[in-house]
Amino acid sequence: MKDISLVLASGSRYRAELLGRLGLPFRSWAPAVDESALPGESCAETARRLARRKAEAALERHPGAWVIGSDQVAELDGRPLGKPGDRENARAQLRAMRGRRVVFHTGLCLLANGRAHEAMVPTEVAFRELSDAEIERYLDREPAFDCAGSAKSEALGIALLASLRGDDPTALVGLPLIALAAMLRGEGAQVP
Repeated sequence: MKDISLVLASGSRYRAELLGRLGLPFRSWAPAVDESALPGESCAETARRLARRKAEAALERHPGAWVIGSDQVAELDGRPLGKPGDRENARAQLRAMRGRRVVFHTGLCLLANGRAHEAMVPTEVAFRELSDAEIERYLDREPAFDCAGSAKSEALGIALLASLRGDDPTALVGLPLIALAAMLRGEGAQVP
């Protein structure tokens, strides 16, 4: 296999940590992409479009590289839940999600050798009936202000959940490694 230049089109430390699991050298580059949904666009369509757009922006900056774009949109009742940014918004999100099901749509795009590989990996998450006190204790211990839905399943946020259903647990964290590994192997990368 020839040496490849692999670029993760993201500034997310969570995605970088996940990609590191595959043992391939890569660099991260955060594209400046407007992450607003388009009129009439579903949450899943937004995630897919943004993953592709981020990969395309990275390829423009790093021609010849294999680039990975990923984006996630959390959906509650057909509406997107963004990153809360602060405690007040995180509290409001967690209260809205308690006892409910949220779908996290994770879009993935690999651009390599002139080809595009895309996948959409949804994860359905059922939140427990959370008391206000539980929400406050959680936010005291894990201020998850930088993740959609305010709950980090890879950390203490798992205690907020009743169940989750999906094909790839890493999709919920933001980069579906099962699908990505298959895409990379399809292009000739040795994973593992």
